[in-house]
Amino acid sequence: MNDWPEGWSGDNRGSGYGRGSASARPESARVMRQVRRGTPPPGPGPSAPPYGAGVPQQPSYADGQGHGGDGYDSGYNTGQVYGGGGGQGPGRQVRDRPAPNWRRRIKWTAITVVTVLVVTTVGTYFWADSKLNREVDLSKVIERPGAGEGTNYLIVGSDSREGMTDEQKKDLHTGSAEGKRTDSMMILHTGDNGATLISLPRDSDVEIPSFVGSESGKKYPGTGRHTKLNAAYAEDGPELLVRTIEHNTGLRLDHYVEIGFAGFANIVDAVGGVEMDIPQDIKDKKSGADFKKGKQTLNGEEALAFVRTRYALAGSDLDRTKNQQKFLSALAGQVATPSTVLNPFKLYPTMGAGLDSLIVDKDMGLFDLASMFWAMKSVSGGEGTSMNMPISGSVGGNLKWDDAKVKKLVEELKNDEKVTVSGN
Repeated sequence: MNDWPEGWSGDNRGSGYGRGSASARPESARVMRQVRRGTPPPGPGPSAPPYGAGVPQQPSYADGQGHGGDGYDSGYNTGQVYGGGGGQGPGRQVRDRPAPNWRRRIKWTAITVVTVLVVTTVGTYFWADSKLNREVDLSKVIERPGAGEGTNYLIVGSDSREGMTDEQKKDLHTGSAEGKRTDSMMILHTGDNGATLISLPRDSDVEIPSFVGSESGKKYPGTGRHTKLNAAYAEDGPELLVRTIEHNTGLRLDHYVEIGFAGFANIVDAVGGVEMDIPQDIKDKKSGADFKKGKQTLNGEEALAFVRTRYALAGSDLDRTKNQQKFLSALAGQVATPSTVLNPFKLYPTMGAGLDSLIVDKDMGLFDLASMFWAMKSVSGGEGTSMNMPISGSVGGNLKWDDAKVKKLVEELKNDEKVTVSGN
């Protein structure tokens, strides 16, 4: 029997295969039997005839796509013979990818962003609230005036060296005195008619009233004794200072805020310095101040020297209080700028430096503190009023307040009216 199709003999194969034959005819032994698409497989029947005895002829590739004129499809060009997924030939169904649901994506993105903001805000609030040093108990203050409209803050800058190294004391020109005294005192009133910032000269002549000791709890009766205002703080701390101011003015103080030397310098450095327009050349060996007239950005060390300078100024303590007002207002404005508030790398160090060094009353909250800073910013922006306590002269080397003007000023503050009184 001839094993080669179409009557080929072994000699034919030998002469035309693998020996450079010019024939382009494919090797029929390697042709797979073709199956018509759409035709069910044949049932049981006789075995296929041997090659050379009726093997169907391959159709011509007349259409250039591997299809014959009778609709035959070999499947090679589509990859369907072996179940491949190469093309989109007959019988293959292609599924389109569904379009993205942008509404759903936006919804979940918004929910995620809001959740992160809420968690961050709440976490920041509790972190900051835990850092406040609520050490002053205003409930120990006796015989207090009645409350008025608006809110009154007593802002105190102390000369405390607590926590400072010897090198810091040298750099900041603070000396090494033990304990602490008030270096500056201001009343900040906030209300519907804007903010008013009033400096109380530390050399103000005041009467020390009866009071209850903050540590002993013992009552000390008033004797009519007069002294400088900063002596009240040195005698029994913040509670006696509040009691003395309220007694001599008739104005109730709602909150107390105190900051020491190191804390003040750290806050200034944390915000990257504060720009000030210094009105004159200043050189003071005691404070370390050495400035030329004009605009310049002060770092923590320079800022502390600026607000402490008094001996190089013609008006001494009165001129110093004016410089302190200008600087604190500018500092509050710098802290409240978007470049600080919206920058976590600046905001958190600033909050940390400030909150670690502040001493406040037990009822002070973060919102109260924020309100105080915004009010001080408004003063620097020209929306509020800044002044010294009205002075009428001196007595025994101390500055005497103008009683008539002070009475009118306090009345306007209590009623939250526009302040018309001018200070020195």
